[in-house]
Amino acid sequence: MNEILFFGSNKEPKIIKNPPFIEIKEPTQFKFENENENENEKQIKQISSSSFSTIFLFENGKAIEYLREKDSNQNPEKIQIENIQKVTVGYDNEAILTIEGNVFAKGEDINPKNPNEFINISSLIEDTNDRIIQDIVSGAYSIYLLTSNQNVYGIGLNHYGQLGFDSKTLQKTEKPILMMKNVSKIFSGNFPVHVFLLNSNQELFGCGWSEHGQLGLGESRKEIKIQKLTKIQNIPKSKIIDIQCGLFHSIMLIENQNQNPKRKLYSCGYWIYNGFGKYQDTYEFTEIESSLFENDDDILDISVGNEHTLILTSNSKLIVFGYNYSGQLGTGDTKHQLIPIQIELPKLRFNEDISNYHISCGYDKSFLYYSPFLSPFSNLEEDLIKLFRRKEFCDISFKTKNGEIIEAHKLILKYRLNQNQNEIGKLQEIISKIN
Repeated sequence: MNEILFFGSNKEPKIIKNPPFIEIKEPTQFKFENENENENEKQIKQISSSSFSTIFLFENGKAIEYLREKDSNQNPEKIQIENIQKVTVGYDNEAILTIEGNVFAKGEDINPKNPNEFINISSLIEDTNDRIIQDIVSGAYSIYLLTSNQNVYGIGLNHYGQLGFDSKTLQKTEKPILMMKNVSKIFSGNFPVHVFLLNSNQELFGCGWSEHGQLGLGESRKEIKIQKLTKIQNIPKSKIIDIQCGLFHSIMLIENQNQNPKRKLYSCGYWIYNGFGKYQDTYEFTEIESSLFENDDDILDISVGNEHTLILTSNSKLIVFGYNYSGQLGTGDTKHQLIPIQIELPKLRFNEDISNYHISCGYDKSFLYYSPFLSPFSNLEEDLIKLFRRKEFCDISFKTKNGEIIEAHKLILKYRLNQNQNEIGKLQEIISKIN
């Protein structure tokens, strides 16, 4: 059985059937209705949630979703897509990345003719050599695709310039449009209309809604819309691990190997919603300071909802702050917390290794769940796969240490697409020769 703790709004869609509360104000054990079904016997891999839907992804590559329109009978719906690698849910869209590098998405702004039907949006990229997708991120009304060639495409609404183009000339697009090249990571969120792109030189760029300083551009840039990708100045000279975006604020997690603690948090945006004891808007990323962040306590995971934030530390602390109108902070009440506080957690079944736990915030709900990293591939297999995914067709070969030439691309293709056991055995045999 999976271990998932839930707190926050229990409606639209309803997540926990019993007890039938509209608000779950403290961490409560979540159980699937049909715990004996095969996909539910597998380990949870990821949870993504928004206002109207919540998707649970399992390690076996299958997923189920709770939908707003299914709220009356509260039965989850199986997603009819196999080999799922990642799921992401925006305010008005859902996207699924498969192991093969395809992306299926649905939503009013993605497929207006049939918004409840998943379509393959990666196949809509005009450059046929750029259709293998490495990562996906949802914004409120748009979806961002990072290709294996390190190019980023956007699809959906562009009313605040969140696709990096003038909103008057490009209000929306139903085909992915190239935003930026040489990108290593995408950062956005399920509810905001702004996005950050990090290039391979650790330079950060952003665009979209910036009325409250949520892009961290500084006092001189107070425009409501930033309609082209703009470099973010005055950010910490450290490795950016993650950026989580709320509607009115953004939080950055950085890592510096020469400091203790190694990881620190920075924030920008509207003070009422992000708190941190800053009683004014913060237009640049500034450090979040709290006695809860000790020298021997590093940050493992962060997650941001519409107006609330959760932090999980290496000393098993769950730190929360922000709006709490539905109990999404797990404090046992609905009082807002404008500075970081720690909440008590029930005893966890796998508490011996807190690094195997993850947090995920929805619009007004929160999840803490157990999900150890279980890579199905060896390091060599991953290297071979990366080589393959940078090509549209099988035109690569791999040279082993002993000089033998192996057409590994054909095996990888079958391995990724068909999970053929015979081909897996052949690939393992090749790896054993190398080792």
